[in-house]
Amino acid sequence: MEEEFGKPLEGEMELIHRFTRRALEDKDVYAFSVVLCDNEVDRDFERFSEKSLEKLAELFIGVTGITDHDPKSSNQSARIFDCRVEQVRGKLTSQGDAYCRVVARAYVPRNRNSEALIQALDSGIKKEVSVGCAVRKRICSVCGKEFDQCRHHKGQRYGGKLCFVVLEEPTDAYEWSFVAVPAQKGAGVIKCFRCDDRETVIQTDDGALTDCSNVPFMTKGGIALDVEKKLWSTEEQVFSAEELSELARKFHDLEKRAFDGDYFRDCLVKEIRGLSAVVLPELGTELLQKMTDELSVRQLAEMKKAFEQKAAELLPMKPQLSQSGSAAGNDHRNNQFYQNI
Repeated sequence: MEEEFGKPLEGEMELIHRFTRRALEDKDVYAFSVVLCDNEVDRDFERFSEKSLEKLAELFIGVTGITDHDPKSSNQSARIFDCRVEQVRGKLTSQGDAYCRVVARAYVPRNRNSEALIQALDSGIKKEVSVGCAVRKRICSVCGKEFDQCRHHKGQRYGGKLCFVVLEEPTDAYEWSFVAVPAQKGAGVIKCFRCDDRETVIQTDDGALTDCSNVPFMTKGGIALDVEKKLWSTEEQVFSAEELSELARKFHDLEKRAFDGDYFRDCLVKEIRGLSAVVLPELGTELLQKMTDELSVRQLAEMKKAFEQKAAELLPMKPQLSQSGSAAGNDHRNNQFYQNI
């Protein structure tokens, strides 16, 4: 069932009390969920690594929320009391990695001054957010060097590979802001659902569920939740025709996702086989097959990326009609041809 919007979940008041001067009741605060950042390449052609997201999840606990990155005390509107990294099932980034994001729980005091903000949150007007943080390293996705020490340019492609900056080793998280246009498209306030006494299920606007839940079914109207509850029961259960229809629909959807996943995995393995002929020609087919069979899709994507980087070093891209300097300088046949015309 859908949670009562704004009401803190069970156990969250204890987390909120770490930042208040006195004990409050749940009616005194408005709580909501917000995606702060993810590992997708953003509008500035930058992305956080998964390790960076894990560190940011620690750093953002207790950090205040403001508007338009304007660091005034009068501009403070919310505070984060809990934060964690979550992986969205079945979703990959544009680079083929498992999609991960930092999801925070924040609170706003309920009073006259916050009424407008709470209304803007509930109506979806206040939604998009952007983070302010510092990182120790900014790595080029093409060459792996510090970005200010290489000659590549963000947003351009080199040998078909997009250049972007990987943000590594966060050192500080000093604010998060409500903005009109965030750098990261997926950053913003999201809906939050709860199922029985289990963990909270975070749901994005497109309906994707995160891996933190253990809840295999989620649909509007609560039908799937009733089915899921029965499936977890140790007692004998009777399913209605509507519930059986929901089970069949979900099973069909899972079959389709499994087929797509197998197809994507096969494509990764084929690309790795082709790249291995360049990167590790001495590696036998049987050994390579055994290696890829034991790797997850995410690990295969990382392996493919590593092979691509190594192949680019061994076989740098050259124009099809290019010649070496010595060959071009010693070959006068074309010059003689033009002179004879």
